[in-house]
Amino acid sequence: MRLSRTASWFLLAFGVWSWFIWVSFVRNLWKDGSGLAFDDAGDPTGYFWVHLLLAVASFLLGTAVGVIGLRGVRALRRESRGEPGA
Repeated sequence: MRLSRTASWFLLAFGVWSWFIWVSFVRNLWKDGSGLAFDDAGDPTGYFWVHLLLAVASFLLGTAVGVIGLRGVRALRRESRGEPGA
């Protein structure tokens, strides 16, 4: 399957954006002082675990989408230079 230049760059940008957003979210979740993420004893709550699981799933999906985009961009560059295997 061949991706267009626009689709390849979009997927790559989506992967980078996903990492940026979810790293920020996990950092904020870890420092939560509202009582949602940690109880009075400092133990993680269900809210913390569910949102951490969402973040991990998003890291994995963002990475997979970004890798697909990166492979598409690299293939297009090889193709434009006339290299074999493109």
